Amino acid sequence: MKDITVSDSILYIGADDRDIDLFESQYVVPNGVSYNSYVILDEKVAVMDTVDARRGEAWLKNLEQALAGRKVDYLVVSHMEPDHGANVQVLAEQYPEMKVVGNAKTFAMISQFFDIDLSGRSVVVKEGDTLSLGSHELTFVMAPMVHWPEVMVTYEKSEKILFSADGFGKFGALDTEEDWACEARRYYFNIVGKYGAQVQALLKKAAGLDIAMICPLHGPILKENLEYYIGKYNTWSSYQPEDEGILVAYASIHGNTRQAALKLKDILEAKGAKKVAITDLSRDDMAEAVEDAFRYDKMVLAAATYDGGIFPCMEDFLHHLKSKNFQKRTVALMENGSWAPMAAKNMKALLEQMKEITVCEKVVSIKSAVKEADVADMEALAEELLAK
Repeated sequence: MKDITVSDSILYIGADDRDIDLFESQYVVPNGVSYNSYVILDEKVAVMDTVDARRGEAWLKNLEQALAGRKVDYLVVSHMEPDHGANVQVLAEQYPEMKVVGNAKTFAMISQFFDIDLSGRSVVVKEGDTLSLGSHELTFVMAPMVHWPEVMVTYEKSEKILFSADGFGKFGALDTEEDWACEARRYYFNIVGKYGAQVQALLKKAAGLDIAMICPLHGPILKENLEYYIGKYNTWSSYQPEDEGILVAYASIHGNTRQAALKLKDILEAKGAKKVAITDLSRDDMAEAVEDAFRYDKMVLAAATYDGGIFPCMEDFLHHLKSKNFQKRTVALMENGSWAPMAAKNMKALLEQMKEITVCEKVVSIKSAVKEADVADMEALAEELLAK
């Protein structure tokens, strides 16, 4: 096990997973993912969450090494999703005197996942309840719908550590050297993004705690510049744009809509756009497209008409945005259709189902290939979009 230091009495016992193809069977994770778990060694021993079944054996070995012959007194379950709760029954059977700590919704889910009798072994906690381990005291803070209803976070008072469940997590194994924000942003908006109001509520609770370290269930332990990470979460969960810029997202069948999108990107940059990102919705990572839509303050949707509607990958993109509570953005539309362009009308109808979306009045409507008149329309659209 690599050396990942929390403190002398709180040890990391999690494991990296670099063999996984898709996290949650939908998210590409080129650098894998970590399943974090911790053990607090005091008069009483508490394990903070388990790990995915994929790394259960490695986790048990890490735990055994950390215990050095001691027994586990408590298992704190902050989140029952299988990438964290898969080994609850395994640990309960290995340590029959161990008590399991969770809230009422936690235990309802445990009974759904496992056939296990925890009679006399369940410690049901609610908001503000505490558990003393000796010199360490745990305070439980409910965080419902961040991003499951049973989620809670735990604050350890003596060392000022917040065990933040899925909050402040990111994709990527712990031995990966990469920028935190990029993969934390993609993780946040695709997994937690729908629940901004609930994250805001948790941030308000956290503001009343003296936090020196954040220990999430995925990604690195955060020890320095915590204001930066908390600030990012405040921006993301309030649905404010993080950066000034424009995402051009296109859905092209034979390449003509792609050429139009590239031309519009050039026009926007020539007119002074600070940042223009572009994504091919047919080929690029959908989760990254969702991330960039939330990152920037403006977006262009360029789609071919297909069966009288929208080319499917664009429709899929818009449904992803709606499901993640996309809002507070300015959007411009560009469509293509060889005989009956309908994409813009249908894209606008989907955007109207979202909150506080401003759609540019000018719409570029191309019939097949880009012509000079279309370029003039792109110029006008770019000017309107940049003026907003």
